[in-house]
Amino acid sequence: MLKLEIVTPEKRVLDAEVDSVIVPTASGEAGILPNHAPLISALKPGVLSYTTKGSTEKLAISGGFVEVNSDKVAVLADTAESGADIDVDAAKAEREAAEKALAAAGGSIEESEVYRDQLATANVRIQLAGGK
Repeated sequence: MLKLEIVTPEKRVLDAEVDSVIVPTASGEAGILPNHAPLISALKPGVLSYTTKGSTEKLAISGGFVEVNSDKVAVLADTAESGADIDVDAAKAEREAAEKALAAAGGSIEESEVYRDQLATANVRIQLAGGK
């Protein structure tokens, strides 16, 4: 078993014993099982999933960090929401605003990255909520 803790600046989202975790790291998805090697990685916007007793749950996260050490997985995320918690209309409005901002960003690479992350986060939220 793994101890999974997911924390955002607002609250502790989850503190549970789980069988496995899949996190969206900056270099791709990482599957974590008991006895995993120590790991620290940045997270990108995506879906974090965890399995407990054959049941899989998913959360939309918008970035942050993951640390794995001694069968403990600590996720420090900017945001973490289940599909039921996501307001699809608000996420679609965020996606539209990010698309417009990205189109208007021009040459700044740093500014474009911020808008790409906002767009990716909105898309993940819509996908997880089933809003396509």
